[in-house]
This record gives sequence, C-alpha cells and structure tokens, in this order.
Amino acid sequence: MEDFRRFIYVKCLDFSIRISKLYTYLCEEKREFVFSKQILRSGTSIGANLAEAQYGISKKDFLSKVSISLKETAETMYWLEVLHRAGHLTSEQFDSLFSDCEELKKLFVSIVKNTKLTLNS
Repeated sequence: MEDFRRFIYVKCLDFSIRISKLYTYLCEEKREFVFSKQILRSGTSIGANLAEAQYGISKKDFLSKVSISLKETAETMYWLEVLHRAGHLTSEQFDSLFSDCEELKKLFVSIVKNTKLTLNS
C-alpha cells in the first residue's frame, strides 16, 4: 500500500510541475493570463489535496480530500480543452497533458470507489 501511495503522490507532484511550466509558457510565450491562472490553480490543487488526504483523521476525511482531488482533475481537464480550442496549446501539448490528467482521474476514481466500499462494509 505504501508503494502505491508514493506512486500516486509522485505522479501528482510531476503533474503539478508540468502545470507550473505550462503556466510559465502560457504567460511568457502566448501572453495568456486568464485561463493560465485557472489551470495553475486546479492543476496544482490535485496533488495538494492528495497530500492532505494522506494525513486524514478518518476514512471519511481521506475520502473527502481524495474526492476533491478528483474534482480538481476534472476541472483541469476542462481548462486544458479550453486552452486547446482557443489555440493556446498544440494538439501534441494538449494530448500529452490530457493523457496524464486522465490517468490521474482513473486512479482517483479507483481510490474513491475502493474507499467507499471499505466504509460501507
């Protein structure tokens, strides 16, 4: 279990760094300041909420924080689509980031489902 926690934590950390670099790129290269701030907030919040969840005081607290990570992942996917459709991201950039975000979403969905099962048993 500890290996999995470390695995997802590192995935979120790496994703946050990618989002931070995307923010810098959008501001400096594309001169885009509105959507870039939104994706910075949601994209880095994913890992921050997971970090909080790992120290939850109960399974319900853990579930709540992981659920917030899942919601932030969905929001980040939305902003990626907006940025792509608005022409601020190439298809290659979009596909790479969106794929990473989808992978995080699948992991969080699995964690939420399994945690709910253990709460209900």
